[in-house]
Amino acid sequence: MQINENWKGTIGRTIAESEPHFVEPPHPGDDAPNIVIVLLDDLGFSQFGCYGSDIDTPAVDALAANGLRYTNFHVTPLCSPTRAALLTGRNHHTVGMRAVSNFNTGFPHMTGHISNHAATVAEVLHDEGYATFAVGKWHLAPMEQCSAAGPFDQWPLQRGFDRFYGFLEGETDQFNPTLTYDNHHIEAPESSGGTDGYHVSEDMIDRAIEFVHDSKSVRPDRPFLLYCAFGATHAPHQAPEEYLRKYRGKYDEGWDVVRQRWFERQIELGITEPTTQLAPRNPGVEAWDDMDDNTRALACRLQEAFAAFLEHTDHQIDRLVEDLREIGELDNTMIVVLGDNGASQEGGPFGVLHEMKFFNGILETPDEAIEHLDDIGGPHSHTNYPWGWAQVGNTPFKWYKQNTHEGGVHVPFIVHYPDKVTDAGGIRRQFHHVNDVAATIYDMLGIAAPAERRGLAQMPVSGVPMTYTLTDADAATTKEIQYYEMAGHRGLWHDGWKAVTRHTSGVPFDEDTWELYHLAEDPSECNDLAEAMPEKLQEMIDRWWQEAENEGVLPLDERMIELFGNRYRERSPHPADMHYVYRPPMSDLPGQAGATLGGRSWTMTAAVEGVADGVLYSTGTENSGVALFVKDGHLVFDYNAFDDHTIVRSDVPVPDDAASFEVQFLRASGRKGIARLSIDGEPVGIGEIPWVAGMMSSVGASLGRGGSSPVSREYEGRFPYGARVTRIDIQLLERGSTEAMEAEMRAELSKQ
Repeated sequence: MQINENWKGTIGRTIAESEPHFVEPPHPGDDAPNIVIVLLDDLGFSQFGCYGSDIDTPAVDALAANGLRYTNFHVTPLCSPTRAALLTGRNHHTVGMRAVSNFNTGFPHMTGHISNHAATVAEVLHDEGYATFAVGKWHLAPMEQCSAAGPFDQWPLQRGFDRFYGFLEGETDQFNPTLTYDNHHIEAPESSGGTDGYHVSEDMIDRAIEFVHDSKSVRPDRPFLLYCAFGATHAPHQAPEEYLRKYRGKYDEGWDVVRQRWFERQIELGITEPTTQLAPRNPGVEAWDDMDDNTRALACRLQEAFAAFLEHTDHQIDRLVEDLREIGELDNTMIVVLGDNGASQEGGPFGVLHEMKFFNGILETPDEAIEHLDDIGGPHSHTNYPWGWAQVGNTPFKWYKQNTHEGGVHVPFIVHYPDKVTDAGGIRRQFHHVNDVAATIYDMLGIAAPAERRGLAQMPVSGVPMTYTLTDADAATTKEIQYYEMAGHRGLWHDGWKAVTRHTSGVPFDEDTWELYHLAEDPSECNDLAEAMPEKLQEMIDRWWQEAENEGVLPLDERMIELFGNRYRERSPHPADMHYVYRPPMSDLPGQAGATLGGRSWTMTAAVEGVADGVLYSTGTENSGVALFVKDGHLVFDYNAFDDHTIVRSDVPVPDDAASFEVQFLRASGRKGIARLSIDGEPVGIGEIPWVAGMMSSVGASLGRGGSSPVSREYEGRFPYGARVTRIDIQLLERGSTEAMEAEMRAELSKQ
């Protein structure tokens, strides 16, 4: 018989002739610390109070006051790549995550998931005997694999975490999230422990505390790793009303005054050197005094929502910290707090009520949005603030998330570890990068990342430990070099110098203009030395190409938004013939796991047994989406284009013996649309859609019921279909194949 190689006993004919041996599970040792990684999304360098802002963040400020603040810490310019580097200790291209996990380009640097040849810190610590938990945002699995059909191999539980509670997509509605618990999708609870109403940040901390208590109550000897990745402060900026009210009028002075004040406070706090220059306004950011009243009013309200969102998040961090204190685990816990990239530019020059407008190339004007100021920050909004406030968030730097200038990659980093940090409130100025965090954890625990795991060779960790900085403020950085790349934006830090270029889509990479900065003296990249020091610049550019080859950055690829479309192929969620068949009841579908209706023509047929009111199909939220439903005995189609609802209703009541409902949707010329309803194959209504969205929502489909946020104002809640929906067929139509269909529909419209 094959015996476990770790079993050291002997087996004789009887118990008397045998020697038992008990194989114990691994344990990291009695003095091994708990580790908590708190990751915020789209958080600029200056936005915590302890980094210069006037936003109330007392919990994070307290962690900094009793721990360490790092002023020279860097990340990648985008969320999924930073997460991949954080959890593996490798550079993001190396592990297959050059951009967000929503697509796979067929090259090793963009697979949509972390390479299995790069163990996560959760996998490594789990093998060492840690309990491992993750809550919040994942965004490290191919999104087409995130439905209830799986495969699950890149979900959190398959990448080293014992428990998971959160959302798999890059963002979610804070009041009506799309949630996953361990390996299955769930509906959001009615309320959580933070306030009377529901908010996903409160819910995830409830679950984090529960996971810790579950483990420590039964196995108090076993340390834990908790990865706490908030949806905050990524759009949508949403917070409970009491937080929104607190910031009313707070930013009426405008972004020029506020940015100057935050900059001066950074110098007072020692976060920024007195010799640092405040970067000029980014192109597209107007002087506050030059803008009209509506533009300023909208901008102020959007910044108020952001501030409320951040303070609300800080309160959830406080709940977690206080719980660790209460159960006696705080002193032996290393808490790390950081952002994943700089403040977001995705709100455009004015900000947006509906962030998806940015991804549709729509510039929402303040005059259009001003009528909805009171919606901002609540469930009936999907807001993001304008460039001006984003640059305030990145004070003193220029540019934003997605860019490789400091505004995109320079973030706050705080370490709180009472058992090890002796100079509470200390500041650390050594250059480090997010790929150094895992290396630091391994070094602190005295373990090495495995060279092989589960039969797979493991690529070496590229990060360097930061452990020395915990006790030595004056030590020189041990980091030698770090490259940056995102959609063609490039940069290289080496020995205090930085070469950087901002790429313009469509321009050959060889024609990009490189800049050169001596960050040791000019951290805000204000004094470009490219012309004065061409040899130094060329040396840095050449070194960038060398790093790019070594780290798997090539081929350079500027594509981003255009890659979000599905690839139709056999044996995938997206059939080659573009014909989808769904059989309710079934779990809600993530956006990229189901049929994508945005920007194209399609037909949908719902087969039913029995006639009743209720939703047959919906995708999106109350802020944008599509819904097909029966209401008051009529078939109804609602096309919600960012709160501009077009309703098509059947001309006749639904017959009692109806067996199928159909909507034919045509994307017509001029980005308009036409929707025609049929019951049992007979046309019963038609209407014109004024504008067709290319990307409607990050929230996917619900079948036989609505989503947690109702797409249409004509019903409330999920409004499930009252009889049985047996099958829903969706056929996406090839572009250029709908001429006859359009002629027929237009003829019908002309008769109305």
